Amino acid sequence: MGKSAMRREYFSAVLLAALVLFSFGHAQANAGAKAQDAAKPDPPAVAKKRLTIEVTGGEKNVAVADASVYLKFVEARTLRKDRKYELNVKTNRDGTAHIPDPPVGNVLIQIVADGWKTYGQYYELKDAGAVIKIHLERPPKWY
Repeated sequence: MGKSAMRREYFSAVLLAALVLFSFGHAQANAGAKAQDAAKPDPPAVAKKRLTIEVTGGEKNVAVADASVYLKFVEARTLRKDRKYELNVKTNRDGTAHIPDPPVGNVLIQIVADGWKTYGQYYELKDAGAVIKIHLERPPKWY
């Protein structure tokens, strides 16, 4: 065998050894990462705050179901006109409506329900997880 053949053989042996070591180290690293992922506890779920609006009506404080609840607010912007937002949800059978991630600040809450007088009032929300209780009245008889 000549020198060039010996060099090729030596080079291929070194290349093969490096490839084996690399693949073994890569497999060990993946196994270690999987073991660490399995040992980590799941991060706690981030509790989103939500505004709860309880709607009752009449003399007996009956829960008003299927009432439309509108939450209107303005996002102040410095370079452009202020942006107006409106959220619309309905109350459930218990007369409660939940608004996820409400804005903090001045908001207008309006309630529209069949057979009840329409309600609207501005509120200053300081806590996103607040509970607001609203009482509706029957409309006056017009005949």
